[in-house]
Amino acid sequence: MTLSLRSRKRTARLLVSSLLYSLGEASQPTKLGTPGQFELVGNSIVSAQQLFLGTNNKVYIIDKTENNPTQINGHPAWASEYDVNSNTARPMDVLSNTFCAGGSVLGNGTWLNVGGNQAVTYGGDTASSQTGGAPYDNFDGGKAIRFLDPCDDGNCNWVDDPALYMTTRRWYPTLETLEDGSIIIIGGNQWGGFVNDVGQNNPTYEFFPSRGPPVGLKILDTTLPANLFPLTWLLPSGNLFIQSNWGASIFDYKKNTEYPIGEIPHAVRTYPASGATIMLPLTPANQWQATILFCGGTDLQPDQWGVDWAIAAYPADASCVKITPDVSQDWIDEGENLPDGRSMGNFIHLPDGTIFLVNGANTGTAGYGNQTWAVGHSYADNPLYMPLIYDPEKPVGQRMSSTGFQPSKIPRMYHSSATILPDGSVFVSGSNPNPDYVDPSTGAKYPTDLTVERFYPPYYSKTRPDPQNLPTTISYGGPVWTVSLSATDLQNSLDNLKTAKVVVIRPGFSTHAMNMGQRYVQLDSTYTGNQDGSGTLNVAQLPPNPAVLPPGPALLFVVVNGVPSVGQHIMVGNGQIGKQPTQDAAQLPQSSMPSAHSTDSNTGNGSTGTGSTDNGNTPSAALSNFEWSGWVMALFGVMSILATL
Repeated sequence: MTLSLRSRKRTARLLVSSLLYSLGEASQPTKLGTPGQFELVGNSIVSAQQLFLGTNNKVYIIDKTENNPTQINGHPAWASEYDVNSNTARPMDVLSNTFCAGGSVLGNGTWLNVGGNQAVTYGGDTASSQTGGAPYDNFDGGKAIRFLDPCDDGNCNWVDDPALYMTTRRWYPTLETLEDGSIIIIGGNQWGGFVNDVGQNNPTYEFFPSRGPPVGLKILDTTLPANLFPLTWLLPSGNLFIQSNWGASIFDYKKNTEYPIGEIPHAVRTYPASGATIMLPLTPANQWQATILFCGGTDLQPDQWGVDWAIAAYPADASCVKITPDVSQDWIDEGENLPDGRSMGNFIHLPDGTIFLVNGANTGTAGYGNQTWAVGHSYADNPLYMPLIYDPEKPVGQRMSSTGFQPSKIPRMYHSSATILPDGSVFVSGSNPNPDYVDPSTGAKYPTDLTVERFYPPYYSKTRPDPQNLPTTISYGGPVWTVSLSATDLQNSLDNLKTAKVVVIRPGFSTHAMNMGQRYVQLDSTYTGNQDGSGTLNVAQLPPNPAVLPPGPALLFVVVNGVPSVGQHIMVGNGQIGKQPTQDAAQLPQSSMPSAHSTDSNTGNGSTGTGSTDNGNTPSAALSNFEWSGWVMALFGVMSILATL
């Protein structure tokens, strides 16, 4: 199937799913959950070394080749599709070893899973055949590119075709989606090991779709040995920020030019130190400038990554630093640290603008082996069960809190992952610091974990706003659109309209304590309050700059007084790979309130938009007959597109 046809089919499927979801009873979460607590909800079939949210209801999970109990096509399953509503999973087949692959999503909605390691046999030993055969019938995954177009009907499967593979081996590569919806693939090594070395380093990058052979990247030569899964973000400037071992650089990939900056303070954050990392929310208030936060990891120096000493007992780092690379190349250390040293912690964006930290260990690092000092096989010990919330809007010294939270009972360290779900809960699964499947019944301290938990943030049980008129696509610049909120949505207070916001979250591809491509963007907006207590948000499209949020699928939320609506999938951009159309940003109308209410007509929710004032003559929160007709016509239109494919 060509990329063009795949793009059209994937976009049409996404639009159908979003339309049906919008017309369904989806205004409130379908699950009961206790805020501040984890709930054990299901079995993932395979350990969640990697995962991503593919549709509103499906999470896709990827393991490495090992002897999992569930079989598919005559061999153990190494991938699954998890149904969020039913908490059931189906096995999925992959041909090659996905061990420590990277992933991201193209601008047309197709997900890529890239790289891996050699075919293996029992215990993770290298198999005699690299093209299938007993006992696992797996292929060498070092050059693999695997494709998935997510679905809700259970009929989609991974495409793992050696004819589509790369020309170079990549184990622990990083993927980042670019402004045109293509993907840059960075780094990795060739044959594995705890850390990298000069003999097997792959200090190059390439693109998918291909733009030619791999090109050298100097920072990957100068940051050995802890340069695997180099931490990479597309910046609003269109450059990439890359952090690897102690080094960092700004990379103009269009000109193949690197600009090294100062070393990151205090600790290594890349694998296997595996600090928690995230791009903070991009908002109108900060003019969509990207600030990147790093917390935890380990302070090991390049000559300390040997396995001849007890790494599992070495304290993890607790420091946090950040940087805003498009503004200044200086690292910022505000002195606010994690309450405990943490390696393998995973940051997740919540729709209210706070950030959830989960998983990890207080001592050691990622990795496993057979050394006598290893805990079983694990290179980490003393798991951290208590999550916390980081609130970037609070003053320094008050941003981190776990008040009111209950800890998980499951140790989740190496090879655990997490993602936000549309209802605002967090899907948490995985942990397998072992070379092969280890059944919990063996009594191992850290066996292979196949459980799935959901964490329910503080807002979870509150009545959710039910915004009307939400779009299924958003563009880069272009016309203003409106969101209708009832008095109930506004919690019977028009003052809540002043701080209501519309946000877009790209959940990303979760693996090894990071979510590749994850970001949070608040759209500019103003408001119009009505006499009956309802209101309208006048919402701008994305800034006319695809580097703020690259094209592809994402979740859209409306947040009122800290309480998010149930998110829905949308398509950002035109649903294709290629230069994205941009338009001038439309001018937002001036914010206004009815005359009986105190008025703040200067600005909106972070907006500087100005325009005419409307004192309450706005559409009702209920859909009109005309609007229903529009939805139905759109649905039939998309179905007709599908019929032609």
